[in-house]
Amino acid sequence: MAQIDNLPPLREVIASHGLDARKSLGQNFLLDLNLTSRIARSAGDLTNCTVIEIGPGPGGLTRALLAAGAKRVVAIEKDQRCLPALAEISAHYDGKLHVIEGDALRINPQELAPGEDIRIVANLPYNVGTQLLLNWVATPQWPPFWLSLTLMFQKEVAERITAKPGSKHYGRLSVLTGWRTHAEQLFDLNPKAFTPSPKVTSTVIHLTPRPEPFECNLKQLEKLTAAAFGQRRKMLRASLKGLAKPAEPLIEAAGLAPTARAEEIDVAGFVRLANIFKQNGA
Repeated sequence: MAQIDNLPPLREVIASHGLDARKSLGQNFLLDLNLTSRIARSAGDLTNCTVIEIGPGPGGLTRALLAAGAKRVVAIEKDQRCLPALAEISAHYDGKLHVIEGDALRINPQELAPGEDIRIVANLPYNVGTQLLLNWVATPQWPPFWLSLTLMFQKEVAERITAKPGSKHYGRLSVLTGWRTHAEQLFDLNPKAFTPSPKVTSTVIHLTPRPEPFECNLKQLEKLTAAAFGQRRKMLRASLKGLAKPAEPLIEAAGLAPTARAEEIDVAGFVRLANIFKQNGA
């Protein structure tokens, strides 16, 4: 295991501070510093960036980000037990780590580093990861306040985020993220790399903002994709009939076949559908 700084090994940190991972907080600690360093490198050049990290836990990824040269790391941690361990990292790195105790779902990351170049890098807690991603993608202004998102999810979720039309994984999450970002899978992590070992493989993904995404109302797109993929095996004329009566003329106006199914429609097609349904009060 690589030694990236002179701080104690993570297993010693966890033992000395009594940091058993808690399922209620979605915690699985990544202890392999080779892997945390690989994640940090995957985020790109950090030297002029403030990195926002969610759920640092004992600070394995935090240390890797600082060792990779991040100008500053702002870490949001809900678990008070982790704060003393993170304070030790902050002292070692001359205060380049700023820790905020709180719930990431209730904190606006844009307010943490106004006017700075921001990259978000996180081993996201399983129980809130998808909602956090959607919050960052749904930010009102575009381009967004962040330059990139480098995030770890369960492999199944990562596949849904990055899936293309026609794939069995393609769904509502694929459309909502694909509308505004380019998302790619980078690499998988074996469950044995974590403490405790989860039952699933994890995957690191990297998202960058599309400079000029299609004009679309987010709430309308959410409503339409929820209806379409809620009955994904049905034709659009059936799955969308609850949103407009009749639905077929609106589907055709979007240049789509009423007999098509949701998994066959690309992001641009869903955007056209959402815009036409909104224009017609659906």
